Amino acid sequence: MAHLAAPTGASLEGRIRFVAVLVLLVFGGFVVRLFHLQVVEGEMLRERSQKNSIRKVDLDAPRGEVLDREGRVIATWRSSRALRVVPNDLVNRERTFAALAQLIGAQGAELDERSGSSRGLARFRPVTLVEDLDWERLARVESHGYALPGVETFEHPRRFYPGGTLAAHLLGTLGEIQASQLARPEFAGYRQGEVIGQTGLEARYEAQLRGKVGERQVVVDAAGREIEMLRELPPGLGGRVVLALDKDLQQEAEAGFRDVPEGEPQRMGAAVAIDVRNGDVLALASFPTYDPNVFTSRIDSDTWRGLTGDEWKPLRDRAIQNHYPPGSTHKAVMAAAALQERVIDTNTRVFCPGHYYFGGRRFGCWKKEGHGTVGVIQALQRSCDVFFYTVGVQLGIDRIAKHAASFGLGDVTGIDLPGEAPGIVPSSEWKLRRFKEKWYPGETVSAAIGQSYNLYTPLQLAVAYAAIANGGRVLKPRVALRLEDRNGNVLRAIAPEVRETATVSDANLAIVREGLTAVVELPGGTGSRARVPGVRVAGKTGTVQVVSLDRLRGLKEREIPVRFRDHAWFAAFAPADAPEIAVAVFVEHGLHGASAAAPIAQRVMAKYFQKRGMSPLPTPAPEKPSAKPAAPAPLAVPTQQAAVPAAPPSGARP
Repeated sequence: MAHLAAPTGASLEGRIRFVAVLVLLVFGGFVVRLFHLQVVEGEMLRERSQKNSIRKVDLDAPRGEVLDREGRVIATWRSSRALRVVPNDLVNRERTFAALAQLIGAQGAELDERSGSSRGLARFRPVTLVEDLDWERLARVESHGYALPGVETFEHPRRFYPGGTLAAHLLGTLGEIQASQLARPEFAGYRQGEVIGQTGLEARYEAQLRGKVGERQVVVDAAGREIEMLRELPPGLGGRVVLALDKDLQQEAEAGFRDVPEGEPQRMGAAVAIDVRNGDVLALASFPTYDPNVFTSRIDSDTWRGLTGDEWKPLRDRAIQNHYPPGSTHKAVMAAAALQERVIDTNTRVFCPGHYYFGGRRFGCWKKEGHGTVGVIQALQRSCDVFFYTVGVQLGIDRIAKHAASFGLGDVTGIDLPGEAPGIVPSSEWKLRRFKEKWYPGETVSAAIGQSYNLYTPLQLAVAYAAIANGGRVLKPRVALRLEDRNGNVLRAIAPEVRETATVSDANLAIVREGLTAVVELPGGTGSRARVPGVRVAGKTGTVQVVSLDRLRGLKEREIPVRFRDHAWFAAFAPADAPEIAVAVFVEHGLHGASAAAPIAQRVMAKYFQKRGMSPLPTPAPEKPSAKPAAPAPLAVPTQQAAVPAAPPSGARP
């Protein structure tokens, strides 16, 4: 049997040397790799390690409060629990979103879509999936948090409008900042995903209302769960905006549109009330309206489609963004212009047989049998079309335009709200520029009673009537009275501003005021439904023809499709002898200014003077058994502005 030979001393030494070299090479490799990791790539790996383990979490700041002139809260904030994910921490997206869907009653695919597909550093940015978790859903998610890596609930401030739809168009909407906005200098320092004011007051005073974003630095584990908080900078509450708005008057204006007779369609239109002494916007209502609370978080697609696709266009602010022919409310400006140009005086008389002929065409008065012989006071009181046809032709369109523009009509008022529309005051130069056609004298006949191309916003008409009331000062409407810090210290008071002075003397405006007072206070006036007990009111009704009367021949008023019904106006100020408040009300397709618009203005003015102790409080009506109110009739598609009549007007009704 053979035996293995024992290694010799030389071969053993060689093997030991080989093993030693091998060990040295291995350790050398470790040293080289350690040097590379510690020195060459050390700084980069250190930063990467910190990003993976230490996370910065932005803390949303509550927006500042909005108060009415008496300090009552119109907009504030509340605490809300929400659900978010960190895309980088999701272990299995499909399984995680399927589980979440079962826990909160949602669609997994929809949650996955909301989370998006993030790359780069965006993977570490939290994405909010669900707002306003109720306690039941919150408890379900948190009790299963151990099995949902990358998912977390958090508490954050959310905008809250306690009045719901109250002053919705004035307050405006919120929305996530857009990429185009992030590129603008005024949004420097904003971050993607931040919610900002997009329309209305929220947008106009965004810099004031926005709070200071806070920050937390936390240590998280591999599943994204917070282990330790390293540092926290709490968010700061935004500043306050104190409005000129009177909540009581705003509620009355909105109630005037909301309270409709049984069987009638919901009213559409706008109401504006301003202080004739300083331009304070006391009320600004637009109908139909919406609840701005739906915009304080991610708005679902069904709600968005409902708002943007609604034929009533509830997101449109009819008070400042829609303009309409003014109808007979324009006659106050016509009277002022004619008096100033000495075309008429208080002794001028015009005979109204119920019609007026010009250029071989017949223009009717709203009162077919005519008004007989009238002067300027009676013409305003009874809204005589023939008087103003006659006066308008003598004035000519350019002199009419000069004086109308001096009252601020046809131009933006400068109100501190975005999106205001200018309107139109027609002139010969305007028509040549717009249509490349000359102005024909026959067109002046329609323009003289507020038809033709005249287009004004309800706010413009309120400003014009305030100027008639205050002696000719055209005021800049003031929504905000002052800006305050979160503790109520005044940062900036917003002073009243006079934009211009009307081209009509106060002596001539006094004659117009007398005529407008007769409209409401004297027998035979067309605005008697605007009377306020204990206060003398001056005002003017107006009805605007939407389509030619030939299309409606044989139909009773209530049989006319809503979209073809006349528009209704009422503009007023009070007290007539020492004015304080001016109101303009427009009811789209409301048929008559006297019956549809004047009562809304009356409600606003009555509330104003009741609060001042100048008018008695209404006597409470006896209680009646409660009954379910009838649903309003469906509304046909409305026009945003009235069409110019294809045929000569048969007379603008008062």
